[in-house]
Amino acid sequence: MAALALPSWLSAAPWTMPWTIWGIAAAATAGVILRPFAWPEFIWAVAGAALLVGLGLLPAADALAGVARGTDVYLFLIGMMLLAELARQEGLFDWLAAKAAAHARGSASRLFGLVFAVGTLVTVLLSNDATAVVLTPAVAAVVRAAKARQALPYLLICAFIANAASFVLPISNPANLVIYGSQMPPLLRWLPTYALPSVASIAATYLVLRWTQRARLRDPVATDIAVPALRPAGKLAAAGIAATALVLLAASARGIPLGLPTCAAGLATAILVLSRSQSGPLAMVKDIAWGVLPLVAGLFVLVEALQRTGITDDLAALLGDLVRRSPAGATWAAGGVLAFGCNLVNNLPAGLLAGRVVQLAQVPEPVRAAVLIGVDLGPNLSVTGSLATILWLTALRREGIRVSAWRFLKLGALVMPPALLLAVAAALLVGG
Repeated sequence: MAALALPSWLSAAPWTMPWTIWGIAAAATAGVILRPFAWPEFIWAVAGAALLVGLGLLPAADALAGVARGTDVYLFLIGMMLLAELARQEGLFDWLAAKAAAHARGSASRLFGLVFAVGTLVTVLLSNDATAVVLTPAVAAVVRAAKARQALPYLLICAFIANAASFVLPISNPANLVIYGSQMPPLLRWLPTYALPSVASIAATYLVLRWTQRARLRDPVATDIAVPALRPAGKLAAAGIAATALVLLAASARGIPLGLPTCAAGLATAILVLSRSQSGPLAMVKDIAWGVLPLVAGLFVLVEALQRTGITDDLAALLGDLVRRSPAGATWAAGGVLAFGCNLVNNLPAGLLAGRVVQLAQVPEPVRAAVLIGVDLGPNLSVTGSLATILWLTALRREGIRVSAWRFLKLGALVMPPALLLAVAAALLVGG
């Protein structure tokens, strides 16, 4: 009987096994998720990357190459952060949320649906992080103005839709750029692949979340909602966001990387808006969460080090073998493993690693789609699943609201699995 071939990292001699690299990567990832001493997330990712280089486990040239691989993501994030902060600074999100509350006409259920629609729109056009960071406080303010007895059902929308709607477009989640890398499909190929899975994900998330919150939505809300006037600079910010969306759709349709167009559109919008705004550029720059950039760069370096241990090659070989045995089985396995795995290590490092694996394995499109769905949607299970959810918790704490990890997990265990099953099934249907 032929001996079972073991992965290279298991068959290596104990003194050559890369436990040190794995340990540093695991500790850095845990620091990002748990934030010991309340230190920012990026400190732990950068410290882990620096330690790998300092101990000689990763050559400096390879670390720099890892950082450089994230250039398109950094440019994309800069552009999106500029747009999101301009919209927040000029009151666009407050105006949108107040409009939704006014249209609810005293119905808590209608307000829930309108906030869900606004959250979907913001996620699709400005990315999931924008929904978590800037829409959450706007919704909190409007819920207070509407005198809703229960604020949490509306705030939960900001967390769950941020992930559930994050694969409608390539721009809806930075993880999409990570998984596809330089092989990002043009928009006319993206939409047929992800339109049906996105509809399934959003609809399932809405139905289950609405059902779980039904008891808290029985009381009426106020009808006399004051809608703040949208200043000229706010209207310019809205126009800039719409123009950026059109530019990115055109770039995606032509297969152009999205980072540079996003950054250029964000800078152009900032110049235009600030020329009419009462706020100066320093106020805008100060309020942007720039720590996201070194965080992502540090994670790219950690994944670069993990790749040197051979684990990405072994995982790619395993995935390729699964595809040869059963493409449908590989699709379900990839989506499920990534969806639950993201909640153990956060979806940014999981997405970076998964992106390398699917590129090496050269998997069929349904498998790659399931990987992306798992990375984007899986984090709805727990508070540790995605950076967007962690940022949402931070926004809640600023509002004096706390949601325990256990409470979120109990709800996420109901909301995420049906959406995942339907979205992966839709991906198989489209790709079949």
